[in-house]
Amino acid sequence: MPDFIRSVQPKLTFMPPRYAPWVLRIVHATVPILLRFRTRPWLTAGICRVEAKHGERLAELLQKFQAGHIRLMIAFRHVEVDDPVCGLRLLSHVIPRIASQHDIPLQSPLHTHFVYERGMSLWAGRWLNWLFAKLGGIPIRRGRKPDWTGLRTARNLLANGALPLAIAPEGATNGHSERVGPCEPGGAQLGFWCVEDLKKAGRTETVFIVPIGIQYRYVTPPWNAIDHLLTQLEQNCDLPPLTLDATTLDPMARYYPRLVRVGEHLLSMMESFYQRFYNQTISASASASEAEPPDLGDRLQYLLETALSVAEQRFGLPSTGQLVDRCRRLEEAGWTRIYRDDLHDRNDLPPVERGLADWVAQEASLQMLHMRLVESFVAVTGHYVKDKPSAERFAETALLMFDLTARLRGDALPKRPQLGNRWVQMTVSEPISVSDRWAAYHGDRRQAVADLTADIQQALESTIG
Repeated sequence: MPDFIRSVQPKLTFMPPRYAPWVLRIVHATVPILLRFRTRPWLTAGICRVEAKHGERLAELLQKFQAGHIRLMIAFRHVEVDDPVCGLRLLSHVIPRIASQHDIPLQSPLHTHFVYERGMSLWAGRWLNWLFAKLGGIPIRRGRKPDWTGLRTARNLLANGALPLAIAPEGATNGHSERVGPCEPGGAQLGFWCVEDLKKAGRTETVFIVPIGIQYRYVTPPWNAIDHLLTQLEQNCDLPPLTLDATTLDPMARYYPRLVRVGEHLLSMMESFYQRFYNQTISASASASEAEPPDLGDRLQYLLETALSVAEQRFGLPSTGQLVDRCRRLEEAGWTRIYRDDLHDRNDLPPVERGLADWVAQEASLQMLHMRLVESFVAVTGHYVKDKPSAERFAETALLMFDLTARLRGDALPKRPQLGNRWVQMTVSEPISVSDRWAAYHGDRRQAVADLTADIQQALESTIG
């Protein structure tokens, strides 16, 4: 059974940034090791190099920031958990080298404040709170209510901090190097707040946002490792081997039928799960005819809608908005039942009341698993691999399926297999001047934020090559 929280917890406290340069120096020294071996030193696969396309743009912006001419927000893509380490490599090694080649003077070390999701430390451990605080991180609690403490801290540092501010506009990983998730408006709003704060203070710096794309590529296409992973998934699903032409080298012929079969099996299993135990009707399956079976992408979307509605009914939440927004509401609803704002120590409660509080927390934790399922697959489509049958897209989709099976088995994370050596290309887009949009923001704030968010989205999508 999937792991869950067994007892009520005290409220989640805000961990203010306490940047310590000595901690950064240690982290910078260990970045090459982290990239190569990640969290398990016995692995032979890792990230062998990080490259920057148009890196001189970022170097010039950082030089202007250090000279006091601009305020700077860096909007990184968020593909997977390795992104932060790649970002550290970019600033600690790649950009200084590019700056030297272009005679751009920069002060060392290069670093940023950064916004991170408060829930990361809940699964990674308290040590992450300490590390992120020492690296200048700002925790933000996602949910239906704005985290004003975190937002005010980020706003102040963007306007007045000694370091630029880094954000992930997508808000969460989507597991796809070549598909950008929907960007959230928080980054654009922070940019306009910074312009407003500078104008009130009579300051003349220009506020820029620079989008940076991230793409992971395998040094050598790991088809043998993908074959092994598909075999593992087939075994986990109790599927017999699929007889295919072993002589063909076409990956669509050799691996796509197996990938689709595993996907169909997992979909059918989860559809049956919600139909049998939650009395749900899966619309795509119910309405499809035998002559025209539903598209896998459509079936997945119906399944995700169903999973969210189950949890929403339990929490008394509306089933409105985009899937990502609904996930945020559910997460906040679960956290308010698990991490009680009115509780300092669970032992302060009388035994019977403590038992009831534990009961509520346990149930909320299990209901949130429906949301976690959706969160893992919200960016998956039925055509991502078919449109471009590359090793990267095969691997990303198979690894997402692995994550699902591991979650359903209750495996401890992280246990995701590494399929081969990869390299990373980070593409620096043209910077966007937020200050130049002040008149539009003053006239219609909501529309200006939406337009800037759309431009950030377009810029990140343009980095995909």
